[in-house]
Amino acid sequence: MTQPKPKRWIAAPPITPEVDQALAKYDPLVRGLLFNRNILTPADADSYFNAKTPFDDNPMQIAGMNEAIDRIERAIRSDESIAIYGDYDTDGVTATALLVQVLTALGSRVRPYIPNRFDEGYGLNNEALTLLKNDGVTLVITVDCGIRSFEEADHAKKIGLDLIISDHHHVGDSLPDALAVINPKRSDDSYPDKGLAGVGLAYKIAQALVRKRDPQPINGGDVLDLVALGTVADLAPLAGENRRLVRDGLKVINKVKREGLKSLMIVSGIKRGAADAGGIGFTLGPRLNAAGRLESALAAYELLITTDIFKANQLANQLNGQNRERQILTKEVARQAKEIALQAGDSPFLFAAHEGFSSGVVGLAAARLCEEFYRPAAVASIGERETKGSARSIKEFHVTEAFDACKDLLVRHGGHAAAAGFTVANENVGALAERLRKYAEEKLASEDLRPALRYDLTVQPSQWNMELAAMLKQFEPCGYGNPSPLFAAHGLEVKYPQQIGADGLHLKMQLSDGTRSLEAIAFRQAQWIQNMPKHIDVIYALEMNEWQGEVRMQMNVKDIRKSIV
Repeated sequence: MTQPKPKRWIAAPPITPEVDQALAKYDPLVRGLLFNRNILTPADADSYFNAKTPFDDNPMQIAGMNEAIDRIERAIRSDESIAIYGDYDTDGVTATALLVQVLTALGSRVRPYIPNRFDEGYGLNNEALTLLKNDGVTLVITVDCGIRSFEEADHAKKIGLDLIISDHHHVGDSLPDALAVINPKRSDDSYPDKGLAGVGLAYKIAQALVRKRDPQPINGGDVLDLVALGTVADLAPLAGENRRLVRDGLKVINKVKREGLKSLMIVSGIKRGAADAGGIGFTLGPRLNAAGRLESALAAYELLITTDIFKANQLANQLNGQNRERQILTKEVARQAKEIALQAGDSPFLFAAHEGFSSGVVGLAAARLCEEFYRPAAVASIGERETKGSARSIKEFHVTEAFDACKDLLVRHGGHAAAAGFTVANENVGALAERLRKYAEEKLASEDLRPALRYDLTVQPSQWNMELAAMLKQFEPCGYGNPSPLFAAHGLEVKYPQQIGADGLHLKMQLSDGTRSLEAIAFRQAQWIQNMPKHIDVIYALEMNEWQGEVRMQMNVKDIRKSIV
């Protein structure tokens, strides 16, 4: 396995006559897109397009919420010192900022605590809890971490520190012994939506606290920008409640009330009113994450809470510079990790560990390996006594369950189906890699390990018009769990191909079906320039590209094949 395998193209099944008739009021293209998203009735379509939550979203339904709110209310009344203990990624930072902002508005004495990735590692640690206790903190509320912190929960109880855990990661066989554990993935939790991000759960806690007050000192519009940032950046599914929260949060982002966010949008080139889920996922999120990956996530936190325009500008430029450093570092670590992982031969699980890897970018390097070879992948940094790493996976392989099967070799681990973090003693690194490879061989034995690219419909360039293209906006916000509509087109003549980008990795061209030509951009596919066929088939997303006041349709090409037409 020295080269990535070509993608499988999978066409979505055609709409059934029954659903086609039920959705007759919509354009045929829209009907097909709705059917492919399992939206089969006019009522479902209305809920989808208007981002309605099709269930009771009362936060008090979440297991542990009653106990948590009672304790927080008591802490506010008694003027206790509360600490919000977050993770160092965008989800954790936004969740921390949200609860600090809300609890401050409620009159609480509250402080943030975000551990340093390099000195403390992920999640709760006993030293930090002891420090907070000695500083007068009586209640710690975790956000985006803690569901596997059994030893740390016991330590908090031992030193007389009340602990509330809110976390959305995969739940193990048991729960930590905390005052309250809020996680919709608990087996005994009845909340209808299991897909909330860490910041989404923080929002539900805030919702439960604020709804009891009249008048309300803070409202959803004051924090929904944070919810959108964290939810999209953490790849939480954009379905159910998340879809509504992100859509409403994007409206807040585009009004740009938060000084730090305003500055970050300026330095990253996002115009006021033009932010979307893609802008969060590919532009804002990576910059917020960069602080925690290279130094301390506190810079990202301070950016989100500052009201000082000069400090906001300074922090935004700092994060922008750190993101450039992160990009360079990720590229190099991914290159080395690829070399190491391929030494194991044609394995269904890619594993690379090295003492020279920066722990801040190992997850990004794992993601690149996973994407390139369509294999679960883990990349880790070897320290003096322990090795810390991150894993990314494909839809056919639950990577956290894989680490569960190796827990006897691990110091700690946790995560989701598609991503996990782990710590292992150095002497067990080799055994862990071998165990993971064997586990993957068993689980993936019958799978076709080629990346699959599923497209909705076949639409040639001449079939598009501006009105039809505008209809695609109804499907936003798009991202994980609600993919952007993808289309196939066949037998397209290639005109004026050229390499673009600072490193020449991208391809720009015109694509014509004989009747109409559209501009096309194909990211990271410039290798085609060396032997470009005259006619190609493509899978693409249709985008609106604005340049100097003119709006044009553009094909964002996801994959290319030589045409057989």
